[in-house]
Amino acid sequence: MTFHPLVVCFFLSVSFSQFVSSSSPSAEHTAPPADTTTWPRAVTYEIFVQSFHDSDGDGIGDIKGMTTKLDYLKELGVEAVWLMPIHPSPSYHKYDVVDYRDVHPDYGTLDDFRNFVKEAHQRDIHVVIDLVINHSSSEHPWFVQAARNPDSPYRDYYVWAREEDIKDQIEKKETKLDSDNITQWHLPPGGKGQLAEGPLADSNPERYYGYFIGGMPDLNYDNPKVKQEIFNIGRFWLEDVGVDGFRLDAARHIFPDERADDNHHWWVEFRAEMEKIKLDVYLVGEVWADAATVAPYLEGLHALFNFDLGYAITSTVLHGVDSGLVQTHKKILTFYQSISPDFIDATFLTNHDQNRIMSELNGDVGKAKVAASILMTLPGAPYIYYGEELGMMGKKPDPNIREPFLWSDNGSEVPTWIKPEYSTPETVTPLDQQQDDSTSLYHHYKELIAFRKSSPVLTFGAIDTTTYDVDGITSFYRSYQGDTLMVLHNLTDQVVVMPRPRSFDQEVFGTQDGLQVTRTQLSLPAYGSYVLTND
Repeated sequence: MTFHPLVVCFFLSVSFSQFVSSSSPSAEHTAPPADTTTWPRAVTYEIFVQSFHDSDGDGIGDIKGMTTKLDYLKELGVEAVWLMPIHPSPSYHKYDVVDYRDVHPDYGTLDDFRNFVKEAHQRDIHVVIDLVINHSSSEHPWFVQAARNPDSPYRDYYVWAREEDIKDQIEKKETKLDSDNITQWHLPPGGKGQLAEGPLADSNPERYYGYFIGGMPDLNYDNPKVKQEIFNIGRFWLEDVGVDGFRLDAARHIFPDERADDNHHWWVEFRAEMEKIKLDVYLVGEVWADAATVAPYLEGLHALFNFDLGYAITSTVLHGVDSGLVQTHKKILTFYQSISPDFIDATFLTNHDQNRIMSELNGDVGKAKVAASILMTLPGAPYIYYGEELGMMGKKPDPNIREPFLWSDNGSEVPTWIKPEYSTPETVTPLDQQQDDSTSLYHHYKELIAFRKSSPVLTFGAIDTTTYDVDGITSFYRSYQGDTLMVLHNLTDQVVVMPRPRSFDQEVFGTQDGLQVTRTQLSLPAYGSYVLTND
């Protein structure tokens, strides 16, 4: 979601000592069945359809345009796409849904999307869509009817309370009204004391609960009818349309924070219902919080986004100093495995709610390359935000971190719904030019993805916290089914010389030429990343 603030430290606020010690042995993931692909532990590509590809020249990216670029995604090497909301909505970002069973007309038709799913599957690309079920739009027919008529059958699809009751509960520090913040309670359309049709007593107006903003009223999950509506919506997209899973927006906020157990139980229930429909459905949740808060959601969701890791990689690369990235990540993984041994760690650098990674790294292509290298060599299922492979830039406000993809410097296929401020042909080299440059960031991503896909160790292996204490170097071991690789990343713009690791001296992958190996030393070129074996 766009609206909730977050303050994250590089080191987690939660203490992990009660769960694991830093010397815990590395647990390996269960071996994948021989007849499956690496999905869902493969690389996924996040797309904001509005900014991706414009097929009809109206300035807005659309589904048909996205379909024509499936071959690009296949060539890049991704095995899945996650689409930001595609439903009808009054907002450009579409996180306030008006109709859960349709596609926004700016994007095309439901048949267009069915064709996209079919074409993606023909290329072995899975499709995950954003499902925004914490709230609806205030323009959704359910809410329109609920706001107009207190006796509407949809009234109880939302949460209502009278103003003095809300204030009274807040003063008493009681929480049965689901909020400790009066600003999260909103007057319905029509102003104080009345609904859009039919007045309430002016001295006792009702308000509705909306965690984010008034235009996004929260759904009432204490109502079994609401739960059934959501189950039916999931069935529609999985059965009728054929998507492979859902990214669950604002998963932490189905119920308020003081009802965390209810949140956890809801996702267990939702997962069970979705697996009845599609046994291998994939559910990845957004729980933007510290690891201790995130972990219980793994009982109901297959995967959760690792925000802490994204911040840690950014900090490490920006400052050129490894301040415990690997050790911290290992502790998180071990902690999560104690909750759900089969959990999937959804890793990423930045996403649609954050400043783009290239802007966070001050436009330094070398740093951007090493950040990508770290992401692709750590455990997890990596996500790439569209245009990240080009070095697209962007800073808040949100529209400017969602600017159009630069296919070329003058092509009609580039959406024009917004005038870019950060990602322009003057600041970012367009794709067609990067494809012709073997040293480009695009080729760097493509080669990393290809190597990761070819390596069971990188895809499924555990991580060992044993590292070399060398300034400017991040190092770690990855192991799987008896095979071990050593990974080295030079965080600096200088050649770094380090002691040669015992027995690991054969390069199996490097992001650039120039690694030098002597009997006693390794010399790593600036921003170079290398994978070594002892075979």
